[in-house]
Amino acid sequence: MNYEAGMFGRNGDQLALDGEIGRRRRWPWIVGIVVVVGLLLVAFAMMRAPKPAPKVAGKTATAGATKGDNGQMPTVTFAKPGMTNVETVITGTGTLAAKREMPVGVAGEGGMVTRVLVEPGAWVNAGQVLATVDRSVQSNTAESLAAQVRVARADANLAEADLKRAQQLVGRGFISKADIDRKTATRDAAVARVRVAEAQLGETQARNRRLDIRAPAAGLVLTRAVEPGQIISSGSGVLFRIAQGGQMELRAQLSEADLQRVRPGVGAQVTPTGGTQMFSGTVWQVSPVIDPQNRQGIARIQLSYNPALRPGGFASARIVAGSQSGVVLPQSAVQSDEKGNYVYVLDGENRAQRKSVTTGDVSEQGVMIATGLDGSERVVLTAGAFLTPNQKVIPVLQKAN
Repeated sequence: MNYEAGMFGRNGDQLALDGEIGRRRRWPWIVGIVVVVGLLLVAFAMMRAPKPAPKVAGKTATAGATKGDNGQMPTVTFAKPGMTNVETVITGTGTLAAKREMPVGVAGEGGMVTRVLVEPGAWVNAGQVLATVDRSVQSNTAESLAAQVRVARADANLAEADLKRAQQLVGRGFISKADIDRKTATRDAAVARVRVAEAQLGETQARNRRLDIRAPAAGLVLTRAVEPGQIISSGSGVLFRIAQGGQMELRAQLSEADLQRVRPGVGAQVTPTGGTQMFSGTVWQVSPVIDPQNRQGIARIQLSYNPALRPGGFASARIVAGSQSGVVLPQSAVQSDEKGNYVYVLDGENRAQRKSVTTGDVSEQGVMIATGLDGSERVVLTAGAFLTPNQKVIPVLQKAN
């Protein structure tokens, strides 16, 4: 019994000693953990502490609670748009061409071309000879007819002289009344032959003049399709193309809706492809029909002559179809959802309120607001997509450019 008691007593002391050693070993870990937690709490408290208010105009903003609230509110840019006069601009593209293109061909019998007197790009007057055709045979014919005219006139003069002498002798009884009638008929026949010969000569001369290829009106030569030595006839087709007066036009293709807003007389700006120079023009004709295939029509824009305007080239047009007064906003201010288009306006407490609007044309200046605004509201220009109705914000007035 004593042996067992002594053995159990020693075991108990050993266990107590081990427990004391374990507690001493855990104590540094516990202290370390407490220190780390304390440091984390201090850092978190410093991050949450409000920053000192900056001084503005000699005063310090001390309302810490107010600053804390503003830190949770979004900053938005607003403006009072007012009313703006906006031009209705329609754009289109098309092909440059002569306003009035005159095809010139063979008007007479034709023949071999002897000379071509103009080149593309030359200015010509009405009736000016563009090319000449060989007329050696026709000239001889005209000379023969001219000789016949002279013969007929001589016969007519002789018949007239015989008639006058006979009229002087009829009173003396040497010539009867019947002889006078015959001589009068002879004189009239001779005069008629003169007129026939003159008509034939005139016809031949007119045919000879038509052998020359002439400009029907003043203008600019665009193309030439004939060379000296070429045999031409009435079936040779177009030999020259002339732009009457040198006037050009752009045949701008517009959508059916845009065509309804264009009227003859409105101004336009035309820019040829590949260049930066703009040319002023006027819409002089609006197509009365719409192409059923592409649902487009043509607005013809008249342009003055310029070497940079080449028929067949491609160009773009900017047509000013009118103007209207209204509220204009940048596209960033207009939002849309399943309920339609809307903007946010700020009330007296700087709270964002949703305002339904109806949009109109979109131009370079922005989006026209047809209905919903009168221009006096404080309209949110940016950050509107992140707002909710009745949300308080920090407004910043947009500076004028």
